[in-house]
Amino acid sequence: MPANKWLDRTQPQTLVMATLLMYINAGLAIIDGAVLFPLGAVLVGGQIASGWGIANEKKWAYWLGVALVALQLAFIVLYLSFAAVLNLLFYGALLALLLHPQSRSYRKVWFH
Repeated sequence: MPANKWLDRTQPQTLVMATLLMYINAGLAIIDGAVLFPLGAVLVGGQIASGWGIANEKKWAYWLGVALVALQLAFIVLYLSFAAVLNLLFYGALLALLLHPQSRSYRKVWFH
């Protein structure tokens, strides 16, 4: 597998979708201006790094993605508003994709 892959379609569908959702979420956060704040810049950069690392089968990237999504879900639940309901569903789906048994078993076998 060549290094520097942005998306690995040979991975299970759950990991491919999680990688795509991380990139989409990071792009939307950039458009929204979240990178203007230090925490927002860290979260956006972390999601891009995690998506790239998952595509390149890095174990650290999988756990970084799980941690970032769980942190963002905690922030959404703490500051729940009507507009945050869509974000809550989005991050819940992303966490479910990352923690899906198919994703976890693939990570155990192939990630290094």
